[in-house]
Amino acid sequence: MKLRRNAKVDLLRAVPLFSGCSQKQLEQICALADEIYVPAGSKLIEEGSKGREFFVLVDGTVDVRRNGRKLRTMGKGDFFGEIALVTDTPRTATVVAASPVRLLVITGQAFQRLLHDTPAIQGKVLSSLAQRLAPSAL
Repeated sequence: MKLRRNAKVDLLRAVPLFSGCSQKQLEQICALADEIYVPAGSKLIEEGSKGREFFVLVDGTVDVRRNGRKLRTMGKGDFFGEIALVTDTPRTATVVAASPVRLLVITGQAFQRLLHDTPAIQGKVLSSLAQRLAPSAL
């Protein structure tokens, strides 16, 4: 069953990357997000490849691997793919659907346009991203 708009907004509000955004900003982000379904075993992101989209997990689980080694499993409300989009660097890990998954997807082009056109969102996203990257920088 497809998510209603307000359910998509609520899901995005729970994502730490967007937690500081206003209702109006969340609705702008929501308008860019497509809902997709992916079967178990599907590779969503390939380590070392160029980032082209950002994902938010609605249902299901994914495994995150680096150099073939499983790092963690992510579930509902988790997000991935933002680092390569914001920093314009290759993907830092491979992400594979561990179960059938439902995702919200925002293309890199739409994500960049959102950040460029809405400085308030850009500041919030960059602040959240810095917090997320800080533990790995040490």
